[in-house]
Amino acid sequence: MQLLRNREIRKELLIGLGVTLVLSAVGFFIHSFAGVLPLLLGLVLCGVHLKFTARRYARIAELSESVDRVLHGEETLLIADADEGELSILYHELHKMTVRLKEQTDQLAADKVQLTDAIADIFHQIRTPLTSLTLGLTLLKAPELSHERRVEITRDLMRQTERIRWLVETLLKLSKLDAGTAKFTMQSVPVHELFSRAVEPFSIAMELKGIAYQTSIHDEQIMCDPAWTTEAFGNLLKNAMEHTPTGGTVSVTVEETPLFTEIVVSDTGEGFDREDLPHLFERFYRGRNADPDSIGIGLALTREVLAAQNATIAASNNVSGGARFTVRFYKTII
Repeated sequence: MQLLRNREIRKELLIGLGVTLVLSAVGFFIHSFAGVLPLLLGLVLCGVHLKFTARRYARIAELSESVDRVLHGEETLLIADADEGELSILYHELHKMTVRLKEQTDQLAADKVQLTDAIADIFHQIRTPLTSLTLGLTLLKAPELSHERRVEITRDLMRQTERIRWLVETLLKLSKLDAGTAKFTMQSVPVHELFSRAVEPFSIAMELKGIAYQTSIHDEQIMCDPAWTTEAFGNLLKNAMEHTPTGGTVSVTVEETPLFTEIVVSDTGEGFDREDLPHLFERFYRGRNADPDSIGIGLALTREVLAAQNATIAASNNVSGGARFTVRFYKTII
C-alpha cells in the first residue's frame, strides 16, 4: 500500500496497534469479552484514522501536482478549496500566492514590451541627430568649404550634440523615477524662487522672440524638492515658449487654497489640438503642433516629477486661445 510508505503514518499505526494490544491483553486478564472489545475498537479506530489520513494525503498530493503544473506554466491559477480547516487555509494561501505570481508575471511581460518599445523610441530619437552629426562632420572635411559655412555647420553640430546630451540625461532621470531610486529632499520653497530659476535658461531666447514673461506670484510656498521641481517648471516654460509666436506672452499665476496651491502656466500660442490632449504626457508623444526638434519626453518627465511630490498636472486650452498647464501641489496626501 503506497500510503504505508510514509514513515509518519507507519509510526502512528504502530503506536495505535501497540496501545490496542496492551489494552486487549489487560482486558483478557479480567474477562475474555473485556479483551475482545478493546481489540475491535482499536482496530476500527486505526482503520478510520488510516482512511481519513489517506484522504488528507490524497488532497495534499493533488495540491502538490497543481502547484507543479502552475510552476511549469500548464495552469495559470491554482483553484482555491472551498472547505474549511488547516488544509483549506493552505489551499487559500497558495491560491493567493499563484494570483500574485501571475500578476507579477503579467507585469514583467508588460514591462518587457514597454522596455522594448522605449529602446526602439530612444534609437529612433538619437538616430536623427547622429545622422546630422555624421553628415556635418563629412562636410567639414571638404577643403573648399567657406569659413561662414564651416561656422554654420559647427553651430549645428553643437546643437545636435546638446540635443543628444539632453535626451540621455532626461531618459536617465525617467529611469530613476521608474525604479524608485530618485531622491527627493522636501522643503518649503517660495514659488517665485522656483520660477526665477526655471525661466533663466530661456530668458535670452524669449527676449530674442519678443515674448513677454508675466507672473502673478506673491509669497506662496510649496513643499517640494527645489532641483526636481525647477526642472519640471522649466519644461512647462520651454513648451510655452516654443509654441508662443513672436510678440506673444507667457504667464504664470499662483492661487492658494486650503487644500492645494494651484500654479497655472499659460501662453498665447496656437494651443493644443483636441486629439492631442489625452496623450500629451505620454513618453515620446509628439502632437500635431509639436516643434520639429521635439522629442516628446519633457512633459512626461514633468508629470512623473510632480506625481512623486503629491502634485498633479492637467493640460487644457485657454478660452481666449493658447495652451494652459494647471499644476496643483496638495497640502495633504491624495
